[in-house]
Amino acid sequence: MRGAARAAGGRAGQLWPRPPAPGPGPPPPLLLLLLGALLGGAGAQYSSDRCSWKGSGLTHEAHRKEVEQVYLRCSAGSVEWMYPTGALIVNVRPNTFPPSRRHLTLCIKPLRDSSGANIYLEKTGELQLLVRDGDRGPRQVHCFGFEQRGLFVEATPQQDISRRTTGFQYELTSRHAESDLRAQSAPCRPCSDTEVLLAVCTSDFVVRGSIQDVTHEPEQQESAIHLHVNRLYRQKSTVFRPAPEGGGWRGHVTTLLECGVRPGRGEFLFTGPIHFGEAHLGCAPRFKDFQRMYKDAEEKGLNPCEMGTE
Repeated sequence: MRGAARAAGGRAGQLWPRPPAPGPGPPPPLLLLLLGALLGGAGAQYSSDRCSWKGSGLTHEAHRKEVEQVYLRCSAGSVEWMYPTGALIVNVRPNTFPPSRRHLTLCIKPLRDSSGANIYLEKTGELQLLVRDGDRGPRQVHCFGFEQRGLFVEATPQQDISRRTTGFQYELTSRHAESDLRAQSAPCRPCSDTEVLLAVCTSDFVVRGSIQDVTHEPEQQESAIHLHVNRLYRQKSTVFRPAPEGGGWRGHVTTLLECGVRPGRGEFLFTGPIHFGEAHLGCAPRFKDFQRMYKDAEEKGLNPCEMGTE
């Protein structure tokens, strides 16, 4: 076993068709929709306690291009748009002081089987495509600085919208989380002693247990490591639950398929971040190796935090 790390509102306004101006052709449809939303924004309803939004394009009149403003005030939630028509502008406005927002990262993850719209990041008046309608590849997580927080969701032309739903989960995280930095730079490299000790102190979950099975999802480019946990040191959200047969906990952590994880005997210390309700593998040394690392650091007074090692 190798150690591996790795944003409701109401209708914003309507954009009425205009005759084309002389000269160059009309602006691109995306920019027209965006301009209509910004000009009509004063009429948008505002909710200060909503984490998630769910709406339907069936409330729009078919001959009008409508843009709806959505306001979200939490650090995590979801957007689910059934029968998408027109467009949404999603505004994430968490209840945090402005100075602290500079250190936040906004991440989105498309819902499984999301279809019927493209998702864009609005950045200084330009639109950058994040998720293309019809993309059936792995549900990648897209992250960007919180100051670039405008998301523009535009429905794509469809012959039949009856069974289409588009959406995503969103999550605000600390920008420079150590485990995330390591995950991006070298997702499959075993952790050093220093990285293990730091992971124990900063990870969203820290558990001691054994591997029961490893399953692979080639379509998502992920592997799931199924664990039996003997000791639960910490978990930010409930990803490990009491075992039905009693005695310990059960759950799984995910890692990249390319890391080639295989079942291994013995006890390990599993650490890592939790994103969108899923535990992701960070550092995972054998428990006896962790005991050695901890003891050596303790003798030198270099432990970043205290933890039981028995």
